[in-house]
Amino acid sequence: MLLYEYPPCSTCKRTKAWLDEHHLLYDTRNIKMEPPTVEELKAYYRQSDVPLKRFFNTSGLVYKELGLKDKLEAMSEEEQLDLLASNGMLIKRPILIGPDFVLVGFRPKEWHQKLVEIGYLDA
Repeated sequence: MLLYEYPPCSTCKRTKAWLDEHHLLYDTRNIKMEPPTVEELKAYYRQSDVPLKRFFNTSGLVYKELGLKDKLEAMSEEEQLDLLASNGMLIKRPILIGPDFVLVGFRPKEWHQKLVEIGYLDA
């Protein structure tokens, strides 16, 4: 599995502790230094079954500085994906990528349920 994280982020630290506690193996990628490409984001979005807006770090400074709250709805999917790929700090973190799933933003119950459902964890 691949975990996109921002190392100073407290939620990312909690996520890694949770993954370690559940004995799940993962590689990490710094979302700020190596953000996903447009192609990767498009694939993650399609596989995630969540709205594209959920990929945005809506509480982040860059999101607020760009005034995206009022602009996203008018943007096409391609424009949104291009924007996300242009700055890793715009992307909601962490993101956990597996061969058959994508989880966006750490929600322990949701992550546990999904990982049990697909056989990565026991119930």
